[in-house]
Amino acid sequence: MNMVKSGLLTGAMVLGGFAAQAQDDVTLQLKWVTQAQFAGYYVALENGYYEDEGLNVEIKAGGPDVAPTQVIAGGGADVVIDWMPSALSAREKGLPLVNIAQPFKSSGMMLTCRRDAGVETTDDFAGKTLGVWFFGNEFPFLSWMAQLGLSTDGGEDGVTVLKQGFNVDPILQGQAACVSTMTYNEYWQIIDAGLTPEELVVFKYQDQGVATLEDGLYVLEENLSDPEFVDRMVRFVRASMKGWKWAEENPDAAAEIVLEYDETGAQTIEHQTRMMGEIAKLTAGSNGALDEADFQRTVDSLLAGGDDPVITMQPEGAWTSVITDAALN
Repeated sequence: MNMVKSGLLTGAMVLGGFAAQAQDDVTLQLKWVTQAQFAGYYVALENGYYEDEGLNVEIKAGGPDVAPTQVIAGGGADVVIDWMPSALSAREKGLPLVNIAQPFKSSGMMLTCRRDAGVETTDDFAGKTLGVWFFGNEFPFLSWMAQLGLSTDGGEDGVTVLKQGFNVDPILQGQAACVSTMTYNEYWQIIDAGLTPEELVVFKYQDQGVATLEDGLYVLEENLSDPEFVDRMVRFVRASMKGWKWAEENPDAAAEIVLEYDETGAQTIEHQTRMMGEIAKLTAGSNGALDEADFQRTVDSLLAGGDDPVITMQPEGAWTSVITDAALN
């Protein structure tokens, strides 16, 4: 167990008459509970990559009642993980979040439907009930429906939106024809519950041309004017991306590390190993730097929200390459 994990490294230590440099504190707020979705950060912690960069990193698990935007607004974290639709919406409403790195290159979001509910293509959505996550996760879905010309107010010509909890019960119990799933998590919960892939139709946001960026690192804009904060973030991103690449190359070992940090005991090695395999597909191709084309695709999708778009104007200053430029060079 490394010294950061055990909490032994606090302040300066005097070894052999020489004072070791005190570690700089960084608090990271996750978007969800401890799982392989965040493996790169736990790997960086466990393997000592943060410690090597002079950082004492605290990773705070999320959950159904934790909104990263609220945590950072209240001073509870230096950096948070969030999806870009949520971050851009919050920015337009007055919380000046800035994307400093983008470890996830591809979207893992899907709508998973039952064939026996009469869904084969997007043309079959009309008149159906679709399960949707809220708390900021609904924005990509709403933009997609607007682009399909489908009202979300119900009726034969629109879709009925079921506010979905963080489970897949509605599709199992026949309350919804489709539910929101991630490639690395909820889809497999449906499979484990007894439905087969042949009984399902999946619509990946990535394939539908409405994918938006997920799991980016965000900070408050005002903090980027502080050189010491910028320096800490450069070291944090560099160590985090080292953790992500190690996790991609060692998925089984990365899953085991995640399990060590799961204080709830709710996770299993089988689920985390499978999840890490899917997560590696989403982080593949990213060195941490945000691709401007990916950013613009996300913005365009959110602006195309019909009468009620997620954002109403082109964001300015919503991302910066200053951190990754320094971290990668």
